[in-house]
Amino acid sequence: MWRALKTGLWAVAVGSLLLACSTTKYVPEGQYLLGQVRVVADDEAHYANTGQLKSYVRQHPNAKWFSLFKLPLMTYSLSGRDSTKWLNRTLRNMGEAPVIFDSLQARLTCQDLQQQLRNEGFLQAKVQMEATPHGRKRMNLTYHLTPGQPYFVHRLDYVYADTTIATMLAADSTRRLLKSGMMFNVARLDAERKRIATLLADSGYYRFHKEYINYRADIVPGTQLIDLTLRLENERPAADGLPVKPHTRYWMRHIGYAGLPDGEAPHLRPHVLQECTHLSQGDHYRSSGLQRTYNHFGRLQAVRYTNITLQQAAEGSDSLDCTIQVQTNKPSTLSFQPEGTNTSGDLGAAATLTYQNRNLFQGSEVLSVELRGAYEAIKGLEGYSNQDFQEYSVETKLQFPRFIFPFLNRKFRGSLNVTSELSLLYDLQNRPEFHRRLLSASWRYRWNFPQRNDRFQLDLLDLNYVFMPWISQTFHDEYLGKDNNRNAILRYNYQDLFIAKTGLGYSYSNDRLALKANVETSGNLLHLGASLFGAEKDGQGHYRLFNIAFAQYVKADVDLSRSLRIDRNNQLVLHLGIGVAYPYGNSTVLPFEKRYFSGGANSVRGWSVRSLGPGKYKEKDGRINFINQTGDMKIDLNAEYRTQLFWKFSGALFIDAGNIWTLRDYPDQPGGQFRISHFLKELAVGYGAGVRLNFEYFILRFDLGMKAINPAYETDDDEHYPLLHPRFSRDYAFHFAVGMPF
Repeated sequence: MWRALKTGLWAVAVGSLLLACSTTKYVPEGQYLLGQVRVVADDEAHYANTGQLKSYVRQHPNAKWFSLFKLPLMTYSLSGRDSTKWLNRTLRNMGEAPVIFDSLQARLTCQDLQQQLRNEGFLQAKVQMEATPHGRKRMNLTYHLTPGQPYFVHRLDYVYADTTIATMLAADSTRRLLKSGMMFNVARLDAERKRIATLLADSGYYRFHKEYINYRADIVPGTQLIDLTLRLENERPAADGLPVKPHTRYWMRHIGYAGLPDGEAPHLRPHVLQECTHLSQGDHYRSSGLQRTYNHFGRLQAVRYTNITLQQAAEGSDSLDCTIQVQTNKPSTLSFQPEGTNTSGDLGAAATLTYQNRNLFQGSEVLSVELRGAYEAIKGLEGYSNQDFQEYSVETKLQFPRFIFPFLNRKFRGSLNVTSELSLLYDLQNRPEFHRRLLSASWRYRWNFPQRNDRFQLDLLDLNYVFMPWISQTFHDEYLGKDNNRNAILRYNYQDLFIAKTGLGYSYSNDRLALKANVETSGNLLHLGASLFGAEKDGQGHYRLFNIAFAQYVKADVDLSRSLRIDRNNQLVLHLGIGVAYPYGNSTVLPFEKRYFSGGANSVRGWSVRSLGPGKYKEKDGRINFINQTGDMKIDLNAEYRTQLFWKFSGALFIDAGNIWTLRDYPDQPGGQFRISHFLKELAVGYGAGVRLNFEYFILRFDLGMKAINPAYETDDDEHYPLLHPRFSRDYAFHFAVGMPF
């Protein structure tokens, strides 16, 4: 094996060397291909932030796949010079043209780097460029930074020409961003300008902007200290010859509404218009109120366009008239969406018909009715009269763009972007083994705060009634009819069940970090009521509601992703997912929909979906492992290196680890219970590579995973450590998915 691996590595190295010889093919004579570019601080004790300065470099080398190989440039270089040929044009479109060293861009980069260093407080900073030829047609660049000593603010003064504004800002002095002794920083000075301008624009100063604020900076001779003065000027006259005057503080005189384009009244109730308006007659103008008004009207699905105009009531007046123009969308839409399905090799088709009304009660309430039908041809089942899967469902949702909840004042409701949703679902599934029905009703809230990256969801009440009107005799006799404990999970999940849950979810995301957390619980109030009223239990010790057992459990999930940008074409993404659910009280087993599974396109990709775990459990009956290979706890650890390839293609190398476990010891899942002393040995590990096709609106993903460490083994070390004893037919799993895994 090692001999084959060495041979493969030599082949890759020789192939890369041969391709590399042609990368200067399209570099003109006398010019250079840009090679390595480095930004180095000569005195890292004073400046160690060189990584962030790379964004000021104007020329970057050709992209590298996985930060190693310039395959896009190699692909471009394989093309011939005759651009009329299809093959040459295709290779050039797939590849990347050589980046030719430009001395002018290098000098401008030196100027940009030097200016940025000075903006950060290193006023004596210098930047020098070192261009080093590498071979006959390559040039490496190094930008040497000499920051020097940083400068600090010594004395800080404020000069306000407008006494009213001076009084207002003095009352807000605790929020100042500038302080004596701070390191001089132009970005911080500009942030203070923006803060003051925002404060004043939010206090009635409609025409104020940050250009009325400027600074004077004087260096104390012989020191690295600066005397800084912030000056706020009076309002400039509208025409030459007019006197300078203090800034005018405006108040709102009148707020009116109109439709577009012909001036008719907007098709929204007056109460809805007022709730979306965050400017008030008789109050001072507020820029944040104006922006929130735009945001709240923009959230209404009934609204197509919003335009807000502000005009002085009269020449020289300090009052404003506001007109909010609102154009609404067509209220109703009808859409049809076909799709193909593939469930573990069973092919099928589905179609969805959706009707939507965006302004049901003239308050931008959205009513949607979705009809869905699906069919799948099932292979490999024996002893059943029917071999097909059929599903039909109807789902109705009614969304309100506001909090539907008593005792909430208008100010609180207006501070949030909220959706209240009522949904009803009926789902009918017919399989060869059984028929299953689901009736669901829920009431939930979703909200977020303006200009923040986090979101919340409260499932106030989510009711689910699962019932089995028919189970085939074959399936019943083989799996459900035996009077022992080995099929307890199977029997529980093929009985009628009622779930009444409440849950709270939180999510946060920015360019680098994504966090999702959710906690839910079910059956507590029902169990408390049954206990208080002395309800009787059935033969299995369960309380029943309308002769239906209800589930009782608690469940919590946390999902964290962190993206580390290496350069403009490469990034490393780390992911951690943990979930725990515990059945108690009226339940000894979690409902099937609430149990965890491992493997598949978004988990440990060396295993197919629902084929890993729990613990070191080894599959015994492939026909029912979709039940037995589930658990009460899940851990996922993933690391994925992503790189841009060419055109819309990108690639990934990944390592996954994880598994599922049960918290109770179930006889039908030997080796599946979680134990702290064993769980590290029961982590499955996989590795692989993938290709993504990015079409902006959606991403198609193809991943090939291989097993590295398999906890579900018996005595064969080859099976325990597939990384050391690979067998492709046994160890691979191919995944096709839409969207990124995390």
